[in-house]
Amino acid sequence: MARALKASAAVMTILGVSWSNPVRADWRDDIGTFRVGIVAEPGTGGTVPGLALLTDAYTKALGMKVEFVVARDYAALIDAQADARVDYAIYSAMAYATASERCDCVEPLVAPVDSDGAIGIRSVLLRRDGKVPDLAAMEAYRVAMAPPDSVGGSLLPLAGLAAEGVKVPENAPFLTHASSAAAAETMLVEGEADAMFGWMPAVADGQPEVPGGTAARLEVAGLSKAALQVVWTSGLLRYGPHAVRSDLDPEAKRRLTVFLTNLRSMTPDVYDLLESKHSGGFAVASPKDYAMAAAMVRFVSGNGR
Repeated sequence: MARALKASAAVMTILGVSWSNPVRADWRDDIGTFRVGIVAEPGTGGTVPGLALLTDAYTKALGMKVEFVVARDYAALIDAQADARVDYAIYSAMAYATASERCDCVEPLVAPVDSDGAIGIRSVLLRRDGKVPDLAAMEAYRVAMAPPDSVGGSLLPLAGLAAEGVKVPENAPFLTHASSAAAAETMLVEGEADAMFGWMPAVADGQPEVPGGTAARLEVAGLSKAALQVVWTSGLLRYGPHAVRSDLDPEAKRRLTVFLTNLRSMTPDVYDLLESKHSGGFAVASPKDYAMAAAMVRFVSGNGR
């Protein structure tokens, strides 16, 4: 109870308003109950930890009744938002892009950030010892990549290349889909491949790069930094957003944005319930941030192949 009261007080401080204010805005009356859609994590039995605390926090942020709707999967969540059965949804990058392609009725508000400042990932083509001088030369070399079902290690590079007009079939003879990303790295380290598609952390424009990703893993595995060079880098795949219906009242969007971008600093316990994978807080997002995700959706559907 004490934690819930503390969270509620912090939310009120952020917004500088109180739900007890007798003047109610028309947009609240028009909405009635604000519904937040979320997909339960696998293995949780369709439940969301801390749901009562989350509901209370959103209630205070908007000054109106809030309900959480737990969807069985992203397809069901997309259907619910497209049909206006939920006003707000928490998506993966590709789920958001799929929703946007379907109805053009959603827009991102914020997306999570890592503690080191990374906002997503990019695919990279890494070569070793000066081999594979450019993309056009790939066919003459051995290139490893993660299994076809790997979003970052297979789908992102293939869709990213296709978006740039470079068509690389999944079954191209010079490509070897390893059994895992780690197996693809082993192929490069042991000389069974001349290059590989991997990933690197991506930061906002103007921010310094952060270490990590495939290159860092290869160095730990024994491949010297001097032996590695980046041949190609894809567009940004930003972390999945919290998105609202485009027709939501601007004041509701403003309140939600203020609430979310201040959440980690004001009520970290609520933030941890809402976002367990990326600990750096929320930052404002825009539709253009998901251009690469949209390209991936088109690629999967066959329109970008």
